Amino acid sequence: MTAILRSLDPGSDLDLGPVPGPARRRPDQRGITTVLRVRNEADALPWSLPPVLRATAEVVLVDNGSTDGTPDVAREVAADLGLSDRLRVLDYPALISRCGPEHLATPPGSPNSLVHFNNWAFDHVETTYGLKWDGDMVLTPEGEAMLADLAWQIGRHRVTVRLPRHPLYVASDQVAYLDLGLHNVEHYGHPVRDEFSYVKAFEWEFLKFPANSGAYTLPAGVCLELKRIHADEFEHWTDPSAFATSPRTPRKRREYDVFRAIVDGTWQLREHVHRIESPAGTHVVDHVMEWLRTAPRPLVRDHQANAS
Repeated sequence: MTAILRSLDPGSDLDLGPVPGPARRRPDQRGITTVLRVRNEADALPWSLPPVLRATAEVVLVDNGSTDGTPDVAREVAADLGLSDRLRVLDYPALISRCGPEHLATPPGSPNSLVHFNNWAFDHVETTYGLKWDGDMVLTPEGEAMLADLAWQIGRHRVTVRLPRHPLYVASDQVAYLDLGLHNVEHYGHPVRDEFSYVKAFEWEFLKFPANSGAYTLPAGVCLELKRIHADEFEHWTDPSAFATSPRTPRKRREYDVFRAIVDGTWQLREHVHRIESPAGTHVVDHVMEWLRTAPRPLVRDHQANAS
């Protein structure tokens, strides 16, 4: 089975500490820690890391075997901002099973499991609240301001934070495609308490939280998810072709469809996908961020908006 082939040798002396379930302690330092889980995200970090470094008390970057210098790039970005004291870099050496069948075949207590990986990462948080983050997620200027405001208000409240994201497919330094037809909202922030932990679902991990906990949803347009057209954006999935048949992956089905349409040059046939070209000398991601900083809010919420 593929999952077994990718797993660690049972005789390995790799020691990641006790198998984490829910967090084993309750930090008392008020604020938010961003738990940035990365593998080969050096290209995206110059945009994804600065906003969370500025907006939260600390960023715990957990690197999972990057080969592109991701940890070094993270340290450079933090140093350039004068915020090295807010960055802590950890290494998680176990190979993580890919989402889908591999994940399903991997026991949740295995170091190769997304469940173990996420609970282990959050067990290093020293504030009362944690924010799960991916290396390709970029807060807009508005999103950064909202998170900074939230950071000092959240305290010990039993509230999860739900974050909407829009994919931005980056084709080159000057051309990208913004998908305003996909409004994906997931639980990303939660208290660092025993009753909030990650458990196993069919294709991926899932945040388990008390039924009586509240939820706060940030508005649309505060976070973009960078997708590089010339990279394998679906390498962490066992089989992307399964998106077409699984009722649990409509978001991934849309992402894969739009990704392929851009590669094939048929993106015009996908509703609410907008081509963006930046001025000479301006990277397209910076151009989009500036557009979102100055655009009226209705433009972000209106799927008919044209960002070109």
